[in-house]
Amino acid sequence: MASWHEHVMWWQLYPLGFTGAPVRPGGADAAGGVVHRLGRVEAWLDHVIELGLNGIALGPIFASQTHGYDTVDHFRIDPRLGDDADFDRLVAAAHRRGLRVQLDGVFNHVGRAHPLFRQVEAEGPGAAAAGLFRVDWAGWRAGAPVRADVFEGHEALVALNHGAAEVADLVVRVMEHWLDRGADAWRLDAAYAVPPAFWATVLPRVRERHPGAWFTGEIIHGDYAGIVRASALDSVTQYELWQGIWHGIADRNLFELAHALKRHNELLATFVPSTFIGNHDVTRIASAIGADFVPHALAVLLTVAGVPSVYAGDEYGWTGVKEQRLGGDDAIRPEFPDRPPPHDGLVRLHQDLIAVRRRHPWLVRAHTDVVHLQNRQAVLRTATGSGALVTALNLADDPATLPAAGAASLATGNGDLGGTRIHLPPRGWAVLSS
Repeated sequence: MASWHEHVMWWQLYPLGFTGAPVRPGGADAAGGVVHRLGRVEAWLDHVIELGLNGIALGPIFASQTHGYDTVDHFRIDPRLGDDADFDRLVAAAHRRGLRVQLDGVFNHVGRAHPLFRQVEAEGPGAAAAGLFRVDWAGWRAGAPVRADVFEGHEALVALNHGAAEVADLVVRVMEHWLDRGADAWRLDAAYAVPPAFWATVLPRVRERHPGAWFTGEIIHGDYAGIVRASALDSVTQYELWQGIWHGIADRNLFELAHALKRHNELLATFVPSTFIGNHDVTRIASAIGADFVPHALAVLLTVAGVPSVYAGDEYGWTGVKEQRLGGDDAIRPEFPDRPPPHDGLVRLHQDLIAVRRRHPWLVRAHTDVVHLQNRQAVLRTATGSGALVTALNLADDPATLPAAGAASLATGNGDLGGTRIHLPPRGWAVLSS
């Protein structure tokens, strides 16, 4: 029997932005205290079900200084979001609806205000927590700044020492604590910055107690399959496919998509990638490629192999450009209304395509062949012994007639199937079944 994660499709959200929590110093919660915002997510759970998805992937929810990725207490819900009781209610509400819950684990680094690092700053190399961090103690004197490694030049993010047994012990305790409380899966933030051997030490220990838990790592580029083999991760984020989809469409160069799909197929011998066309770290897909082409990108996402996720708000066509500046993530991490807006055409399109994938569960591991390819047109055939789906794309401002690759009926889209050909309008697309 296939594991639950063979069938999960996530709705990913960034809770601090979603709930309107302040993410920079001097915000509304600066005076401290618990603000019970996490419950606002519960009002959207039925929307997740209506889309056809069956998991919520939460961004960071643990106590932190600002944006959630500068953790100061892995065992406490961020007071800007609520407390343990709020978390328990959300998990219970999700599970009642059959929704899995994924948490975002920041285990490469901690915030500079983390009590353990503060202890090291105060007590020096003799501190009990000194082994948790990579510190250059040469020439250090009491009262002098501590020269610790940081994450990608961000002085507020102090890197953990992943060669230390106590760091592995800490991560195991954190993962088990929240899995015990009902979480089903972990996204491992900045997994690319952590030695794979560290995960290979930690994850088997966690699986002893939680054999059904699922772990995906944030990997931007590199030897995805080699990292999975060395790390014991179940999956990693498929940024190469994301890039191939949006660049291929935005640049009207579907050869780039075809190249990414070849690489994607090769990964399936080792693992099932975590696939997406939007997340909390990138420009929203509607801004990246234009609203007319969101259906094309979504059709590819939901008809190729992988464990797919939809970034909350993308189903409404929300826009937002990521910028490299203070506050540059605000546009892609907005506050959500208390209740879901009425469904529109794009929401219904998500429902249609998610339903197509639900009817063809074998897609999770199926290979995709490119059977027709031009700069502005492509026909993709994803198949196993259980069946086949054909995805036809036309990016041009003129109609196109493309091979139907053996498909017998139109599953969704705006094409017209006639015999062995599919006729697409300008900027048209279709998903066909055999």
